[in-house]
Amino acid sequence: MRGRRVLMESFVSHGVRHIFGNPGTTETPLLDSLPAFPQLEYIMALHEGVVVSAASFYAQASGRVTVANLHVAPGLGNGIGSLYGALKANSPVVVTAGQQDTRMRLNNPLLGHDLVAMAAPVTKWSVQIERADEIAPIMRRAFKVATDAPQGPVFVSLPIDVLEQETAVAASTPDHLWRSTHPDPAGIEAMVALLLKSKNPAIIAGDDVARSGGEQALVALAEALGATVWFEGLRHHASFPTSHPSYRQSLPGDARQVRKALGETDLVLMIGGPFFEDIWFASGGHIPDGASLLQIEASAERLALNNRLDAGIVGDITVSLAALTEALRAKADADFKQAAQRRNAALAELQAKEKESYRARVEKSWSREPSSMPRVTAELRRGLPDDVVIVDESITASLDLARAFDYRGFGDYFGGRGGGIGQGLAGAIGVKVAMPDRPVVAVSGDGSAMYAIQALWTAAHHKLAIVFVVLANREYRILKHNVDVWRQNFEAGTQHPYQNMDITGPVLDFVHLAAGMGVEAVRVEKADDIAGAVAKAVAAQRPYLVEIAIEGKR
Repeated sequence: MRGRRVLMESFVSHGVRHIFGNPGTTETPLLDSLPAFPQLEYIMALHEGVVVSAASFYAQASGRVTVANLHVAPGLGNGIGSLYGALKANSPVVVTAGQQDTRMRLNNPLLGHDLVAMAAPVTKWSVQIERADEIAPIMRRAFKVATDAPQGPVFVSLPIDVLEQETAVAASTPDHLWRSTHPDPAGIEAMVALLLKSKNPAIIAGDDVARSGGEQALVALAEALGATVWFEGLRHHASFPTSHPSYRQSLPGDARQVRKALGETDLVLMIGGPFFEDIWFASGGHIPDGASLLQIEASAERLALNNRLDAGIVGDITVSLAALTEALRAKADADFKQAAQRRNAALAELQAKEKESYRARVEKSWSREPSSMPRVTAELRRGLPDDVVIVDESITASLDLARAFDYRGFGDYFGGRGGGIGQGLAGAIGVKVAMPDRPVVAVSGDGSAMYAIQALWTAAHHKLAIVFVVLANREYRILKHNVDVWRQNFEAGTQHPYQNMDITGPVLDFVHLAAGMGVEAVRVEKADDIAGAVAKAVAAQRPYLVEIAIEGKR
């Protein structure tokens, strides 16, 4: 049999349902094989960055490993930024790229390069298949490595001549692996002893809580402790119900600000994340002085990597949370339980005060023109259905968006990791493919949207009913905020206008951009019209873009 048949059968045997790709000549063996494998749907995109982000968000939303197919060196290069985002998000994606005929490699053929070296820094494993007999075993290992904790992308280079070679090595059936590990009872006991001494505990919930289905187990633990619950600064999921009184917000982007947010916390429990990913340097650690630090991870790789721990456990996240809560309840005396109840009551009071304070902020900015971020996000909430899935790349509007929407747990919210922009519009493609029965709304800044504007074409081409909301302030607002921080941190001594951070001259017209790619669109200038516009867009049951004029930096 030909190598290309083994490749396609490897995809099928490992449960792949979709291939996200941008076609090229060296991918012809794969593309030409698609009619023989109708169980594989090819999701076509016009840029490799869109391909990888869509595949990454699909893997996150579906919980399934998937395939992204790129094209030789320039195509892989175009996808590297999104591949970095997939690595930071721990997305199980097998990324392949066609490679030139190996018999030409000494001649430096057109489009040829060392693809393995290009992909290696942003993947868990990078390899080129050198002969057809290697296809089956390498693909088996690729799927295994991608799904090992912590999950992440792998890269496989596919020379065109190797895919046409004959081989007797058939595609392997998938490994049957039971990876869930139970936490060490001694570790649980040590953690409980520390928790029982705590007077002001805090929990920082990483994405792995949501990915493991551990949201309710975390709710039970937080309530038993009377603990606050924080998210990482950049996150892919909502790992805790954001309407719960224990929920605080996302942590800021430097160690000093994290310490300030945690305040008088005397114990911090970190769960399921790469703690911490800072934006700015600040001296000192992230944890308040004297506070105990605990961590639970699904793999030893992250445990105590960046922080000295007083107790650390490797184990399935949900199982570990349940075991910790059970042991805590069994050993907590009446005084501890009463103290936890008082903390929970105080958190409920704090939540009520903060809601009132935010309501006042919304009212204060209600009539500003162009529309304020609090007003826009409130109108989005009013116009969108309760079961909406938000794909968030709103950047500087993200805090207001989080205030406006209640995320119950996994599946309600998806955001990009790594900090690279352009993931939102493309990511919405993958989310909608994974969750076809729920309304999907991507909320993006106008600058971010232009990094992946080709995603609109993919939505139209595959008839994906996604609503793309573009918040048009005609500037890179986040960069202006960062300039302010830089000037303060480094005492730059400059106060002249921001340089090259306005998206004007000419002004972007997203209505016409969308129309050119087959997507109906409308621009909304008045806040009163926002809710009706997005409600109409969702009801249309087809790709739809709503451009909203929004205020810039004040």
